[in-house]
Amino acid sequence: MKRSYLYILKCNDGTYYTGVTSFIDKRLREHQSGFYRDSYTYFRRPVELVFLTEFTDINFTFLYEKQIKKWSRAKKESLIKGDYEALPNLAKKKFEK
Repeated sequence: MKRSYLYILKCNDGTYYTGVTSFIDKRLREHQSGFYRDSYTYFRRPVELVFLTEFTDINFTFLYEKQIKKWSRAKKESLIKGDYEALPNLAKKKFEK
C-alpha cells in the first residue's frame, strides 16, 4: 500500500497550514523554497513542521485533512501537543447566555 502523510505547518505569521502528500520530504522543501507562488505558505515562510502522521489509505488521509481544516486553533494546538483527551471538549460549541 502506498503511504500518505497528513501534516501541519506553523507559518511565520503564527497561522497553521494543513496538507496531504505522498512525498513528505519533497513537499516540505517546496513549502520552504516557495516553489508554488500561489500557495498559502508562500508569503508566510519560513514554515515549521509541527505535526505529521502517516496513513496507508489516501482517501482517509484527505477526509482527516478536511476535518482538521475546520477545527479551531485551540483544537489544532491540542492535536499538535498530543493532548488527545482535550479534543472532545474543544469540539463543543460555547453558546452565549
